[in-house]
Amino acid sequence: MNVESILNMIMRRLVGRAVNSGVDAGLNALSGRSGKRGRGVQAKNRPETPAEAEERAERERIREMRQERRARRAQRDNR
Repeated sequence: MNVESILNMIMRRLVGRAVNSGVDAGLNALSGRSGKRGRGVQAKNRPETPAEAEERAERERIREMRQERRARRAQRDNR
């Protein structure tokens, strides 16, 4: 195999991948799918269920407890 045929093979694969990714992106845009972004936009627009609100409140409570603990520890260590 000469250099020209090797370069031709490589270019054919690169162009094929570029065309396929462009076609996939176009089809995703037409069908309304967001591609690699997932459900991020949809999840922000929907209302929060009571179970999700409870979980979020619990996470916030735990985060506040940890922050208080860190503040007490930092105050104790600075003495």
